[in-house]
Amino acid sequence: MVFTEEWLESYKRRKGMKPKVAVPAPAKRNKFGAVKTEIDGISFASKKEASRYSELVLLLKDKKIDALMLQTPFLITLNGIKICKYLADFTYTDQQGKFHVEDVKGMRTAIYRLKKKLVEAAYSIEIEEV
Repeated sequence: MVFTEEWLESYKRRKGMKPKVAVPAPAKRNKFGAVKTEIDGISFASKKEASRYSELVLLLKDKKIDALMLQTPFLITLNGIKICKYLADFTYTDQQGKFHVEDVKGMRTAIYRLKKKLVEAAYSIEIEEV
C-alpha cells in the first residue's frame, strides 16, 4: 500500500492527532543591544556603524576622502605565530594622504581594548573610535 500526504493527514485527523507545525526560532538578540542594519546591500553590526558608513560615502563622493575600505583585517603575529586578527570597521585616506583606521564602538570590551593596543603597537597607527 502506498501512503500519500493526503492519506496521512486524514489519518491524523481521524485519530485526533495534531499536525506538527514548524515554529520558527525566536530571533537572537545581540548581547549589547545592537541592531543589524543593511545599507546598499551591505550588512552592518549596528545602526551606528551603518550611519557612519553613510557619512563616509558622502565624504567619498565629495572627494574629501579616498580609498574607503570596510572590515580591513590586521593580523597580529609574534615570533611568526598568529596571535589574533583585528577587523577595523573602516579605513581610508584623507586629502592630505593620512591613513585613518576607524572603529565604531558602543561598548569597549576588554578584548577590544587589548586588540586595539596590539594593533597600534604592531602597525604604528592610531585607531580612531567613533
